[in-house]
Amino acid sequence: MRVLIIDDEPDVVEALTLTFNMQWQGCEVLAAYDGESGINLFYKESPDVVILDIAMPELTGFDVLRHIREVADVPVLMLTVKDQEMDKVKALELGADDYITKPFSPLELLARIRAVLRRAEMPPPVTAFPSFASGELEINFASREVKVRTQLVKLTPREYNLLVYLVRNAGRVLPAQTLLTKVWGDEYGSDLDSLKVYVRRLREKLEEEPHHPRYIITERGVGYKFAKPA
Repeated sequence: MRVLIIDDEPDVVEALTLTFNMQWQGCEVLAAYDGESGINLFYKESPDVVILDIAMPELTGFDVLRHIREVADVPVLMLTVKDQEMDKVKALELGADDYITKPFSPLELLARIRAVLRRAEMPPPVTAFPSFASGELEINFASREVKVRTQLVKLTPREYNLLVYLVRNAGRVLPAQTLLTKVWGDEYGSDLDSLKVYVRRLREKLEEEPHHPRYIITERGVGYKFAKPA
């Protein structure tokens, strides 16, 4: 497995490289110290996962993430400064798979990367039905294809898994914590900001009027439900 680290702090890159070398056998670590070099290395080496710092001069982590998302769905984990909540939200909206705040535990970072990789490789959920349809929305569980008005909609692995979990429980109100633990993992049970971002992204991709959703309904103070088909 190849990991690309893009961070302008040599101490951070060195610490992460040492952690990977000691804790993840067979892992190859690539490093870039600015955004432009990171993009070039990404195109050249095609890494399996990217660790990307947000606060870099010239090209920021957001700029790099936009470039990556134009061409690939490779898992990207962002490094953010503690308490910069809007940075976390923006990173998720641009397509980041996860984030972790500085200072961080290298072992926690490894755990989050493994979780991201597991989600990216999740097989289609087991279901008694090969497909699902509600209004103008169609889901083919075998191919993981989602269509709205017969047009294919591109979803990230986490967006798809969240949608499928909601659909499989159509008509039931699902607490936010349940959604987080079932789709993200046990360690994400309190990450409400991430859930809100992903629900908003799904609505923007699936709903004709995202601010007046017909599929994914908010139950204030509780969680969300997928409207049961008539």
